[in-house]
Amino acid sequence: MPLVRIDVVEGRRSAEQLRLLADTVQEVLLDVFAAPPRDRYQVLTEHRPGQLICEDTGLGIERTDDLVVLQVFQQGRSDEQKRALYAGLCQRLGEATGLAPGDLVVSVVGNTRADWSFGLGRAQFLDGDL
Repeated sequence: MPLVRIDVVEGRRSAEQLRLLADTVQEVLLDVFAAPPRDRYQVLTEHRPGQLICEDTGLGIERTDDLVVLQVFQQGRSDEQKRALYAGLCQRLGEATGLAPGDLVVSVVGNTRADWSFGLGRAQFLDGDL
């Protein structure tokens, strides 16, 4: 049940392009993490130019204002699955949206079943609802 934050620079993409970006991220999660189809939790935030700062960490990666930063909160995925996620996102976002490989930054954040509430003030995993 990944929760994905998608951060982009404001004004660089139309509403349709933003939806395609989010849809493509979801498709990759379904393929690589085997997430259930209706487990879609995405927060898309546009930042004013200059408010999304990502250096190259000394790796010589070229970045533009088309930058996309993804944070994927999830549980129980292996290092192999995470590597497949990074590669799949880079490839599929490039194909679907034209995103350059250097303009994608991904961080996978681990958590546990106790870290989720899907509403109603309850811990559905802990309560046995899921």
